[in-house]
Amino acid sequence: MAEYRTRVRPEWIDYNGHLSEPYYVLVFGEATTALMDRTGLGPDYRERHDASLYTVEAHVRYLREVGPDAELVVTTAVLSVGAKKVRLCHEMHVDGVLVATEELVCLHVIGRRAGPLPNAVAERLATHLSPLPGYAGRAIT
Repeated sequence: MAEYRTRVRPEWIDYNGHLSEPYYVLVFGEATTALMDRTGLGPDYRERHDASLYTVEAHVRYLREVGPDAELVVTTAVLSVGAKKVRLCHEMHVDGVLVATEELVCLHVIGRRAGPLPNAVAERLATHLSPLPGYAGRAIT
């Protein structure tokens, strides 16, 4: 499992004194980028191959409020790696407490079309494989 850390910035706090909704997604996006960098899908890869992962579906669960200046720890698990598709799960913690999750379906896009992941990248992503958490795949009710 990969890990990404950041601290809540003052401008991320809403009128209720808590982390504002879009910033959960921003932090999850930064965690996705960190995983991409670790697995060979960073800026050099994008530049050389005109290819990257694109999020095509996301499901966010906001479980607890997050206050100002909190340290956010996001763990990222790869749930599956297919020829062109990667399924990710982020869990955000504050002081060891789960505060939010995000499940993503990403496509590997070359130019403007979905294309196969290079074997080496797929193998590096597979080193982060984890079992599905109980909440994964649930629909909004």
